[in-house]
Amino acid sequence: MLKHKLGFTIIKINRLFFVLCVILFSSCSKKKKNSKDHLVFRYNEHRNISSLDPAFAKDLADIWASNQLFNGLVQMDKNLDVQPAIAQNWEILDSAKTYRFYLKNEVYFHKHKLFQDSTRTVKASDFVYSFNRLKDDRIASPGSWVLGKVKTFYAENDSTFIIKLKQPFPAFLGLLTMKYCSVIPKEVVEHYGTDFRSNPVGTGPFKFKRWEENIKLVLRRNSNYFETDTHGKQLPHLEAVAITFLPDKQSEFLQFAQGNIDFVSGLDASYKDEILTSKGDLKPNYVNDVNMIRGPYLNTEYLGFFMDSEVPEIQSQLIRQAINLGFDREKMITYLRNGIGIPANGGFIPKGLPGYNNNIGYNYNPQKATALLNTFKENTGITNPEVTLTTTSNYLSFCEYIQRELEKIGLNIVVDVIPASSLKDLKANGQLDFFRASWIADYPDAENYLSLYYSKNFVPNGPNYTHFKNATFDNLYEQSYLETDTEKRTKLYTKMDSLVMQSAPIIPLFYDEVIRFTRKNVSNLGINATNLLDLKKVKKIKTQ
Repeated sequence: MLKHKLGFTIIKINRLFFVLCVILFSSCSKKKKNSKDHLVFRYNEHRNISSLDPAFAKDLADIWASNQLFNGLVQMDKNLDVQPAIAQNWEILDSAKTYRFYLKNEVYFHKHKLFQDSTRTVKASDFVYSFNRLKDDRIASPGSWVLGKVKTFYAENDSTFIIKLKQPFPAFLGLLTMKYCSVIPKEVVEHYGTDFRSNPVGTGPFKFKRWEENIKLVLRRNSNYFETDTHGKQLPHLEAVAITFLPDKQSEFLQFAQGNIDFVSGLDASYKDEILTSKGDLKPNYVNDVNMIRGPYLNTEYLGFFMDSEVPEIQSQLIRQAINLGFDREKMITYLRNGIGIPANGGFIPKGLPGYNNNIGYNYNPQKATALLNTFKENTGITNPEVTLTTTSNYLSFCEYIQRELEKIGLNIVVDVIPASSLKDLKANGQLDFFRASWIADYPDAENYLSLYYSKNFVPNGPNYTHFKNATFDNLYEQSYLETDTEKRTKLYTKMDSLVMQSAPIIPLFYDEVIRFTRKNVSNLGINATNLLDLKKVKKIKTQ
C-alpha cells in the first residue's frame, strides 16, 4: 500500500509538471508553418507499428496505417453499414452460403517498378492469391481465422470473385471489411518476401513513401485512386500523411497543444484534466483551437479471471460476483474519465449492438458483495481473501479505485503493474490469474464479443483468454451461426451474455466512447464506432 501511495504522489507531481509545460508551450509564439502544411495530415502513434502488411494488421496502430494503403472487396461506413470498395456490387445466393462479387474495372495498384506499365488493374485472381496467402500456415497471419467459415473461393473471370461458405454466417460481409482481407499484388509480395511488411503496395488512397521504424512513417497521395467525394472530386484531398512515434501519450498531447500534430485519439490520464472539465466538455482555453468529436465505441473495458487458475479466490464464483458488485461504475466514470464512457452495468456486449441488455449485469451493491464474501469465508475457512490484479500503468487509477472500494468489504486486492507487452504475452499464455483487458470489435456483430467465451476458442487457438467453458453457451453459440432471423439471433446473443455474467469470468468496467481531438483547421475526419482512422476525405484549411 505504501508503494501505491508514493506512486500516487509521483503521479500528481508529473501532472503538475505536465500542466506547466502545456502553459509554456501555449504561451510561446507558434513557429511559422510551411506553405504546404495544409496538405499534410500529421499524427502520432505511441504504440509503434509492427508491420505494413495487411495480413498482420492486428493492432489498431497497424490497422490505421493499413487502412490508408489497402482496400478490400467491401468497407464499413460511419454507420457500420457495409458499402462497396473494390467490389461495385454483390449477390448473396444459395441460402446465404454463396457470395458473388463483381469488381470495379479500373482499380489500380500503386505504381511500382515490377509492373510492366508501372501499374496494373486489380483482377479477381488477385483476391484468390491474397486469400490463399492469408490462409497459408507458413505466413502465420493472425487474421487467418477470418476465412475459417469459408469452404472455397475462386475467380470466375477477371471481374467476378466467388466465395462459398461452409454454412450461413450473418456477419460474413462485416468480416470482409477487415484489413486482413485487403488485396495485394502477387509479383510484389513474392519479390520482397517477408520484407513486404516494409515495402507495401496496395490500392489505397495513399501510397508508401518512407518508413524509419519507431521514428517516422510518410505516405503520399495516390493519384490513381478510384474513389471520389460527393461532388465527384477524386480522393484523397491531402497530399501526404506523416506519422511520428513518440512513445507516450503525454508527449503526444504536448505536440498537439503546440500545433505540431493535427489529431489525438482517446482520453489519457496524463492530460484528461488539462483539456476536459469534469462534465466532459472542452476547457475554455482550448475551445478556440480544438474540436472534440465524441461517439459510441465498440470497445468493452473489463477485468478477466483465468478460470483454470488454482487460486481458491479465482475459482470461487462468490468472489467473482462480489467484485462485480463491490464498486460503483458510475462514480468511476465521472471521476476517473471525466464522464467519457458508459458504465458497464449490462453484460459484455457493449451498448449499441443488438444483444445488449442492461438488466443482465451487476449494479453497485456493497451489502450483497459483503454477504457473498462472508459466505466464501465460511465455506473455505480463508479469513483474509486476497487476489492479485495485473494491469498496466495507464489503468492504474482504475485498479486502485477498485482496490480501495473492495477493501471496504474485506477483500484485499494487490495491484501489480507491468508493461503492456508483458501483460499481453502473459495473458495469452494463461499466466495471469486476474488481469485488465479490453475487447474492440473486429466487426459490428455481437458474435465477435461472444467468441471470447466459446470453449473451442481457448488461446492460442482463439480469443478465449479466461478459459470460460459452458456446454449450454457453446450450443447456443453454434446455433446462432445458423439463425438467419435477426430478432431470434439477437435473443440468442442476450441469453449467451447472461450465462457469462452469471458465472462472472469477467468484470465489465465500462463501454468506451471514441473521443477525438483535432485542430480547428481539420475537417471531414469523422468518427465511427470501430475507431477506424479514415483519412481519404480529410481536408485541412491553410492557416497563417
